[in-house]
Amino acid sequence: MFTGIITAVGRVRAVRALPDGLELDVAAPFGGLTVGESIAVDGACLTVKEVGDGWFGVNVVDTTLDRTRFRSYVEGQPVNLERALQVGDRLGGHMVQGHVDGIGQVRRIEDRVDARVVDLEVPEELARISVPLGSITMDGVSLTVIEIPSKTAIRVSLIPFTLQHTTLGRLAPGATVHLEGDVIGKYVARLLEPRLAPGEGVASEGE
Repeated sequence: MFTGIITAVGRVRAVRALPDGLELDVAAPFGGLTVGESIAVDGACLTVKEVGDGWFGVNVVDTTLDRTRFRSYVEGQPVNLERALQVGDRLGGHMVQGHVDGIGQVRRIEDRVDARVVDLEVPEELARISVPLGSITMDGVSLTVIEIPSKTAIRVSLIPFTLQHTTLGRLAPGATVHLEGDVIGKYVARLLEPRLAPGEGVASEGE
């Protein structure tokens, strides 16, 4: 379990293809990493399989590759990192599972006085479980949905701290990102689905 509060930006130091996935070595400033612990890499929960001086290694299996963009990662690429939540830690973001629900694409970026507003094209099922002022995770970063313009779009706001301390400051139109919907929204949608008429679905504000 994570909170979407990025504690470091690491860099991919090696990518190796495997018959059933790939291996990633990631340079990171963390001390005390242990084999078997979970770490979120751009929002995807991965298991540490190897630890070196200033780096760790993980396996990314085919099922994860099918839902993420890890296949396109290259040496030197920056990645958002968060270690798993410990009992007693502050919950500065929201409850994040590290399960990527899909990939979004940046449609539009607008710089405002106090923030950068980003419009994202997202899978319809993810927009459906999102609500204005609810939470969403983008490349591992806990963000607030400020608007749902349509059935396949959401709008988020990035504050200066987020722009400076995560990879989201590098986003440009056309870029793709990992997305995880709010776990509460997932459960609500699942519970309501049998009670709705076929094809009705759970409406979002943009509908």
